[in-house]
Amino acid sequence: MTAQTASDPVANRVVIVRDVATLQAAVAAWRAAGERIALVPTMGALHAGHLSLVAAAKRRAGRALLSIFVNPTQFAPGEDFNSYPRSLAHDVDAFAAAGGDLIFAPEIEAVYPEGFATTVLVGGPAKAGLEDKFRPEHFAGVATVVAKLFQQCLPDAAIFGEKDYQQLKVVERMVRDLDFGIEIVAAPTLRAKDGLAFSTRNEYLSAAERARAPLLYAALIRCAGALRDGAAMDVALASARASLQNAGFAVDYFEARHAETLAPIAALGAAPVRLLAAVRLGATRLIDNVAV
Repeated sequence: MTAQTASDPVANRVVIVRDVATLQAAVAAWRAAGERIALVPTMGALHAGHLSLVAAAKRRAGRALLSIFVNPTQFAPGEDFNSYPRSLAHDVDAFAAAGGDLIFAPEIEAVYPEGFATTVLVGGPAKAGLEDKFRPEHFAGVATVVAKLFQQCLPDAAIFGEKDYQQLKVVERMVRDLDFGIEIVAAPTLRAKDGLAFSTRNEYLSAAERARAPLLYAALIRCAGALRDGAAMDVALASARASLQNAGFAVDYFEARHAETLAPIAALGAAPVRLLAAVRLGATRLIDNVAV
């Protein structure tokens, strides 16, 4: 079953698919024509950051496929699954304007049919003591739905943003371990002019909180600079945490990790280093990261 849900003539170029059979028929037709396919997995409510992933998909493939699915298995009890922003008409228009081709927007039953009983269990970067410390079931939910989407959409490449850095590393590890044969493309974090990383949950910030939110990125940049200038790791990290707490943030973590494995790292050396942070500002939780 397909549907054109937007009246804009540009948006009408985008096919919207709700079921796997129709999706795979469209993908098979593209493959028969010799076209390469890139998938951008999302939960919808598209913003400029998502559209930068679509642009990366268009650079990698002739066909850009967007999935929109608010995945219940990656939300913990008490999180914002029910209130998570949903805006399909807006998403269709934005994706069409970015040159996209097809949106796969399944109902929950198409992803998790009655009797569904399988979960992808993940280790390595999924057990790094970062997001997983605060959201213990999150990455099992992410890995399971991404594995399903890969099997349903059958892309040549999939685009993931570096803003959700631990998620990116979990997906890369899963693809290697399970031999998916899909190219995972890491797209740089897109930011507002004041440095705040684009995120759907930025909508939850009050005006006063939005004005303070860029201090997270500023702390990351300042800490990375201090480390490159020779500051001791524990001193630089403690200073960054204190600066955020003094600015009214509750700090879940602010850590330096090996950029590939996400293992703890005590000092700069030959290994690539990534700073990763999660903070709460009012009712909103923000995550961000930078390379050192």
